[in-house]
Amino acid sequence: MESTLIAQGLDLMLYGMGTVFTFLTLLVGITTLMSMIVNKLVVEAEVTADAPAPVSTGAPVEPRIAKVIQAAIDQHRK
Repeated sequence: MESTLIAQGLDLMLYGMGTVFTFLTLLVGITTLMSMIVNKLVVEAEVTADAPAPVSTGAPVEPRIAKVIQAAIDQHRK
């Protein structure tokens, strides 16, 4: 009776480990496939050296506020 119980335990262990191994293998394969598909579909914008610098459209900073910001930066660096 013991050998049957041990055999059943080994069968159950191998079945469980096989299931986990199969699931993880499929997971890695599907993830790799999805990554390849996304890389082909998404075209990354290339930044060239000839691109013009971005132009600031905001209003100029008041001199008083600029002095406060500079004082805060100086205090932070100390």
